[in-house]
Amino acid sequence: MRCLTVVVALALMFGSPSVAAGQQPLSDALSFLLTNRSVVTGDFARDEAAAAATRDTLVTFILAELNTLPTNSPASGFTYRLDPELGMNVRSSNSFGPFFMERSLTVGKGQLSFGVAYNEALFDTIDGRALRDGTLVATAGRLVGDAEPFDAETLTLRIRTRATTVSGHVGVTDRFDVSAAVPFLIVNLDGERVDTYRTASVVQATALASASGIGDVRVGAKYNAIRRGGSGMALAGEVRLPTGDSDNLLGSGELVFTPRVIGSFEGARVAVHGDVGYAMGGPSDEIAYSGAFTVVAHNRLTLITEFIGRRLISGDRLVEVVEPHPSLVGVETIRLSAIEQDTNRMQLAAGLRWNLASRWLVSMNVLRPLTTAGLNARWMTTVSLDYALGN
Repeated sequence: MRCLTVVVALALMFGSPSVAAGQQPLSDALSFLLTNRSVVTGDFARDEAAAAATRDTLVTFILAELNTLPTNSPASGFTYRLDPELGMNVRSSNSFGPFFMERSLTVGKGQLSFGVAYNEALFDTIDGRALRDGTLVATAGRLVGDAEPFDAETLTLRIRTRATTVSGHVGVTDRFDVSAAVPFLIVNLDGERVDTYRTASVVQATALASASGIGDVRVGAKYNAIRRGGSGMALAGEVRLPTGDSDNLLGSGELVFTPRVIGSFEGARVAVHGDVGYAMGGPSDEIAYSGAFTVVAHNRLTLITEFIGRRLISGDRLVEVVEPHPSLVGVETIRLSAIEQDTNRMQLAAGLRWNLASRWLVSMNVLRPLTTAGLNARWMTTVSLDYALGN
């Protein structure tokens, strides 16, 4: 009888839900889906706070992905050094190097390279929760002791990103390089919120949003401090300029500076590279680290396995907060919210770099997440074309 009374009371309180839809900016679309709720919790202030925290966390995740989206390094696959005996530049490595990180070698004085890279991702999960199958619970009411809620609002989010990055690299001296990369982004979001009361489901809201434009431009420099053949150590720094539209999640809206230390060990056919850096600014300061293992399978072909890691110092994690209903005895409310917590992100890439002809280089790889934190795509593919010129 108590359960029946509770169910009837809740049904009378919220009545028949209505449907809302809109074409709007990305941040507004997320707010619309998360804050326009119908499950009666009896505490509007906590509803708003939880919805705002979830929205802000989603925005942070998207910004973190777009502003650290792995794109092939602007560093050239061709590296040269001056041979004093020959009086001309010769290649300083048989390998074409890693994908996303840089190696310690510089390209050589007067050497230029240009590249264009394309990658695409359809995000499947957020903090280990499915995004696209309608099981992400935003708000729910549950009878104490029951495993399943009698009334639940769930979200479905389809987030797709496409990035085309144009880059350039020049050797200023034999040991000092500068580079720049300009990303052009397309972000699409399609979402809906559904309320399921017992077995009856009603669409509460739908949202469709997209944005395109230039992202945050990267400008970098590298100094090869120690060089022993293809091995050595380099000091590097990268600045991400706030050129992207932060309102449409195309940029962080903040200047980000990342100093790095790079180490390499190269043999005739096998090489190992590693780097560590600290990013300051943006949604969160972070420790960035990566490593790569390359094999020269042929004088025109290099096979690569690469590991990418990030530790966000002030990251967020999504959590389900369960609290007693303030006015209905025996009922508890479930809200999707967020807490601040250090998070680790790890990804693994594998693929190849192929010298198509002359100084043309084609790179292809697939990237897979190793951790569940943040926004993740099951697979991410990247294809790039680079051309090097110089004496």
